[in-house]
Amino acid sequence: MKSIKLIFFVLFACVLATSAQGQFLEKVAKKAQKKAEQVVESRTVKKVENTVNAVLDKAEEGASDATTSDDKKNSQSSKSKSTTTKKENVLTVENGKTSQQETEKPALTWAKYDFVPGSEIIFEDNLAGEQNGEFPGKWDLVQGNFENASFDGSNVIYHIKCNMNGGGGIVPMLKNAKADYLPEEFTIEFDAYFTENHGGNYVIYFGDYKNQAKLDKEYPIGKKWIRIAKNSVEGENFETNYYPGYKSGVYDKTPKWRHVAISFNKRALKVYLDDARVLNIPNLGYNPTGFSIGKQSVEGKDPGYTKNFRIAKGAVPLYDKILSDGKFVTTGIQFDVNKATIKSESAGTINYVVKMMQDHPELKFSVEGHTDSDGDNASNQTLSQKRAEAVKNALVKQGIGAERLTSKGWGETKPMAGNDTPEGKAQNRRVEFVKQ
Repeated sequence: MKSIKLIFFVLFACVLATSAQGQFLEKVAKKAQKKAEQVVESRTVKKVENTVNAVLDKAEEGASDATTSDDKKNSQSSKSKSTTTKKENVLTVENGKTSQQETEKPALTWAKYDFVPGSEIIFEDNLAGEQNGEFPGKWDLVQGNFENASFDGSNVIYHIKCNMNGGGGIVPMLKNAKADYLPEEFTIEFDAYFTENHGGNYVIYFGDYKNQAKLDKEYPIGKKWIRIAKNSVEGENFETNYYPGYKSGVYDKTPKWRHVAISFNKRALKVYLDDARVLNIPNLGYNPTGFSIGKQSVEGKDPGYTKNFRIAKGAVPLYDKILSDGKFVTTGIQFDVNKATIKSESAGTINYVVKMMQDHPELKFSVEGHTDSDGDNASNQTLSQKRAEAVKNALVKQGIGAERLTSKGWGETKPMAGNDTPEGKAQNRRVEFVKQ
């Protein structure tokens, strides 16, 4: 009996143990399940967070890429609109110490060039037909040593030696040289070469030192001067003025040609170097009577070279000529020899016409080209037509409607002056804008 009770007790204990173990295991399972659910939930949240973060990161990257792309576009756009730069050797002098470095300077841009040459040519010399080693045929000597030469692919006046202090250089040969041959309104143009020597400069006297020494006793020739350096202009009673990008103590060491243009209007003087107006004097204080030029130089050291001289009488405003004559004539649009390629210095006249047509939208023009008599008739006819078309295209490129312009070439058939002098030929090489 005791054995049976013992067996029953053991079985009961086992049942109790099994039940307790089950409850324990159930609790453990529940805890594990809960923990697992928490882990899963945590991982899910983490996964969602990671996904969201990834999406946000991607969005930010996209925004950053878009911004960078816009910046690049803006940068490229800005770059495309900015002035092209080029490297030049610049000599800098500070506190007595000299240093040389290669730096970037603005390239030429003629968009705002406003020089318009006079329409009646007084003196013209492109040095055609000159013999090397001879004295320039259209000039007279004041003091120094000058010769015709071939330099950089062109005929030039070679300034070998000259002392411009106190009067020197050369003067144009004109029939009325002893009189005041510069009118109240005139323009002067020429090309000047500058070597590496930043100190080299050309001196212009607004008086003829050969023929007019006693013409103006009140204001002698020695007081009527301007000095043109590679990147600056100075003169009597006014300070040095610089080409954009330069200042005192900064000198350009790069050898180069400069186109010099001078405009005088009754009392105001403007001087241009290439595309920039460097000097603007509202009242010069004296009357220019003639023209002398030379480069301050010592023989064998830092010589000078000049070419393409033109002195012209100033014209009435072009729009006034349209109202009175139904057209205006200009020799200010110039081309390469025997080509229809417009020279850069023509930009002032072209810019003037563009502005006039913008201000007067009713204007329509026939752009008509003319040549001198050099060459055969057929070639001149073709050349004049191509030049007229080139001018028309230049105006259209600057925004003038093509429907407002036509082009026509007349060759050498309508001369304005005789073709027996350089001045007459230059007067015949012209462009006319005939009102339609």
